[in-house]
Amino acid sequence: MRWSQMHIPTLRTDPADADAPSHRLLLRAGYVRQLMAGHYSLLPLAVRVRAKVIGIIREEMSRIGAQEFMLPAMHPREVWERSGRWEVMGEEMFRLKDRKGADLALGMTHEEIFGTLATELSSYKQLPQIWYQFQTKFRDEPRAKAGLMRTREFTMKDSYSFDLAAEGLDAAFDRHHDAYVRIFRRLGIPAIPVEASSGAMGGSASTEFMCPAEVGEDLVVHCPSCGYAANIEKAVSRLPETADEPGPASPERFATPGVRTIEDLARGFGATGDRQIKTLVYVLDEALTLVLLRGDHPLSEQKLSDATGATALRPARPEEIQEALGALPGSLGAVGVTGPPVLADEALRGRTDMFTGANTDDVHLRGVDVARDIAVTTWADLREVAEGESCARCGSPLEVRKAIEVGHIFKLGYKYADALGIEVLDDKGERTPVIMGSYGIGVERAMAAVIERHHDAKGIVWPLSVAPFQVAIVIAQSDDPDTAKAAEDLYTALLAAGAEVIIDDRAERAGVKFKDTELVGIPYRLTVGKRGLAEGTVELTTRATGETLRVPLPEAVAHVQGLLREPR
Repeated sequence: MRWSQMHIPTLRTDPADADAPSHRLLLRAGYVRQLMAGHYSLLPLAVRVRAKVIGIIREEMSRIGAQEFMLPAMHPREVWERSGRWEVMGEEMFRLKDRKGADLALGMTHEEIFGTLATELSSYKQLPQIWYQFQTKFRDEPRAKAGLMRTREFTMKDSYSFDLAAEGLDAAFDRHHDAYVRIFRRLGIPAIPVEASSGAMGGSASTEFMCPAEVGEDLVVHCPSCGYAANIEKAVSRLPETADEPGPASPERFATPGVRTIEDLARGFGATGDRQIKTLVYVLDEALTLVLLRGDHPLSEQKLSDATGATALRPARPEEIQEALGALPGSLGAVGVTGPPVLADEALRGRTDMFTGANTDDVHLRGVDVARDIAVTTWADLREVAEGESCARCGSPLEVRKAIEVGHIFKLGYKYADALGIEVLDDKGERTPVIMGSYGIGVERAMAAVIERHHDAKGIVWPLSVAPFQVAIVIAQSDDPDTAKAAEDLYTALLAAGAEVIIDDRAERAGVKFKDTELVGIPYRLTVGKRGLAEGTVELTTRATGETLRVPLPEAVAHVQGLLREPR
């Protein structure tokens, strides 16, 4: 390919509205252009990288026996209603009507559609099956940002396993896990498998593959000592033992004028956050619910959803709270409450001599014994883990780091089989539901994650496995016939040897060409110039290290071939 004939619109300055390094560099290096918020056009270089990413994924999916499909991106309302997710998906689902008034949706994911196809399976002899596709997904993200990392239109590799029993699902899950480890290693993404919540997908087990990065929107809790890793929505930790005083025989009321926060009560009345009971009021599937945590612990809404099975949750409005409890936020508590259900975090179990609101404005209680004074409906792990807390496995301090989710695998169980009627005859001739798994990788997000981990001040540093070209030939003096001919001969020889090569034949200064090659991120650059030719050499520069060496011109092709064969 010739640079002069390719559309590579590089920019000399950083775009003002691009913060993430991958977003900035994809725009500057001429890989993408934004059409509107969350929607990007992939230009020729990006299409080449995307094809490499898909090729690696396809190879590893074939390795575990998966079969490739291509399903519609537009779906009828009815199939999503059968699974119960038409309403659950809420505003993130793009919805429209056809000319006949039928409700349709642009697919966010394809469990329902693959599940519908799986209703044609009739016998256990047809199982197991692993089906997958590369298909455009649509999600009406409220805050599309960071370039290709959070978009409204993107390509996903989504695969689905169908098995007769849980043991088969376990095996399919493990095969996908191992395939994902190989995929991300080949892509150059240092992905960490972490425990995660299944969320709206449902199911019994869930693992995310997280790439540590400062621009990541997820938080991963990690123990460097034993290797424990979990999304912060799922992570657990070990708290130090507490030794409370017994306290009074019953809670005591005391005036707290102007106290509205945990900090106010701690500052004015000596009630440290770990001795306070924080009372939050949520509406879970339209039911008002009290949620109790230690004063210094934040709530994980995903843990609350997982613990209750609620598909819709929101903080209660002030008027709803006052009607139910008789007070406004700042003076709320669960002592003596018998109406709404009360969910309490495990960190409050067995605590005595605690402080909480009295459900009277500007009044609190001291000496609260949780077991004695509060009718807890459900105990659950509801708090968000913090940096430095002890690992639940080994006791070492936990680290919390930002990360990008690049893959997610789920054990869906029987949710979709029951909803869609996916059944087969077992070896006894009885009908039995099929158990499912779901496994996804965002293709364009993976491209962005590679850049987040592989870039420098000069631009992108693509790993060889996904680079748009392996080698760039730069003609240092395009107006010199001998230099141009030597470069063209080298270009032809490399193409014949099977190298993916681009020749920069533009009538530009060598410095401009060098900067563009570095910005675009091509792993190897061969510079053909007058001085080198006079000595019978060309310059070979490695993008990742910046190392340049002189290679005899007759040996250049063989030398490059050796580099391209090296494992990466």
